[in-house]
Amino acid sequence: MDISKAAVWLASLIALFVLTTGFNALGVQYSVGAGNDDWWTAYPDQSSGAGDEVNHPDWVLDALKSKPVLIYVHKECDYCVPQTEAVKKIADELDGKIAFYEIDADSGDVRAEEALRAYDPNGGTMYVPFTAVVTLASNSEGKVVPVWHSTDQVTGEEWIKNYVEDALSQYDENSAGWNP
Repeated sequence: MDISKAAVWLASLIALFVLTTGFNALGVQYSVGAGNDDWWTAYPDQSSGAGDEVNHPDWVLDALKSKPVLIYVHKECDYCVPQTEAVKKIADELDGKIAFYEIDADSGDVRAEEALRAYDPNGGTMYVPFTAVVTLASNSEGKVVPVWHSTDQVTGEEWIKNYVEDALSQYDENSAGWNP
């Protein structure tokens, strides 16, 4: 092989490596596990129910058949305002790409209690603002299952955007393998 062919081959190999690395950086960011930042398949380590199975509400499972889910349970209070603004901005930006459920905790909507009972790692207490992102990913056995991450803190726009974008990546990568 002459020098010019070797240089072209090496440049192609390097370009392929850079492209592959770049695409992975844009893909899945959070792993599936039980840690603070992971996507959870069961209640995470910091939960009083650590390791217990999750009972996903039917309305969430139905929505997951076509896209990831963003759930936001809140009250009309000053404390919730920054999270409300951030969640609504992300939901508007990704309109049609995610199923968005904004639920007033004081409205009597049963979905508020169902979401908290299912996705609150603190045991379903009524702490708001409550934000949960639900998507599909492979568990430790390689089976595609619903996974989630949630918080009852004011996290800001970056946290929400990071998890929602990761949910979209996880969903794109795994939804074909889900058998609800």
